[in-house]
Amino acid sequence: MSMSAGALQVQSLTKVFRDRGGVAVRAVDDVCFEVKRGEVLGLLGPNGAGKTTSIKCILGLMRPDSGRITLFGQDIQAAYPRILGKMSAVLEGSRNLYWRMSVWENVAFFSALHGVGSREDREYFGYLLKLFSLDEKRHTEVRKLSQGMKQKASVVCALARRTPLVFLDEPTLGLDVETSLELRSVLKRLAREEERTFVVSSHDMDVIQDVCTRVVIMSSGRIVVDDQVSHLMSLFRTRAYRIRLRGPAPQALEERLTQEFASVRVTDAETDAEIRVALSEDGDIYRLMDALRGEDAVIDEISHEEVDLEKVYLEIVRGERMRS
Repeated sequence: MSMSAGALQVQSLTKVFRDRGGVAVRAVDDVCFEVKRGEVLGLLGPNGAGKTTSIKCILGLMRPDSGRITLFGQDIQAAYPRILGKMSAVLEGSRNLYWRMSVWENVAFFSALHGVGSREDREYFGYLLKLFSLDEKRHTEVRKLSQGMKQKASVVCALARRTPLVFLDEPTLGLDVETSLELRSVLKRLAREEERTFVVSSHDMDVIQDVCTRVVIMSSGRIVVDDQVSHLMSLFRTRAYRIRLRGPAPQALEERLTQEFASVRVTDAETDAEIRVALSEDGDIYRLMDALRGEDAVIDEISHEEVDLEKVYLEIVRGERMRS
């Protein structure tokens, strides 16, 4: 694929900070990924993984130490600052709004800073407010809104400029379930109908699983997974097992399983025991059976465990921590 074909291409991005003792800390370490036009990408990772630093480097808020960032075929450094007109972001939610201004005034103000404010643009502002169920609050000061409405107003301000690329960092933070579902539905609709490209960073795995088609998972400044959500789910679904034993678990069983497999949990009870295990290799199922037989464990039931993206994410992150 040519660089001009994608919305965003990040090549060998590296950012190093120095702590108070002068020791170099690689917040972002040779990161490479690409986002296609119209794609909704999830950017995941534990705190300190390098997600926000990567986003800030892409947005031009922070200068990387090395690497190249290409946006719609243009080198960001060479085209800076006019290239900023092609992307917008919500990085700190409602903290970015002026709380004594109304919702409409905030949308109009932040859009005007980028030269967006024609009659057609203002019609689109109204469309977004209706889409996000904020139309009745358009003349209400932001400080008088609920947290959910403040968060939605921040997203509207980012979307109002109609940039082809939008970064959303924790867009559902502080939202109740109903409002979160509403926001997810709107994002999917905009990606589909307007072919806009979204990069969504969130700790809410339900949001990522619902909205994103692909995820990039970072750990310790590096990318450890770049894959389709559907493929990750199917991969882990075939390797996650739930086993119920007849009677309590033999005394040495948990220790043996823990030594042989990276992800094992044994829950014991008076009448039976339950084992949940994620297998990483095709032959691990045979090793598991050998271990159970070797410790005289009697299997009463065995089944594939239902998995969701949160379980997949935790398995990947835990695996990386064990390897580091």
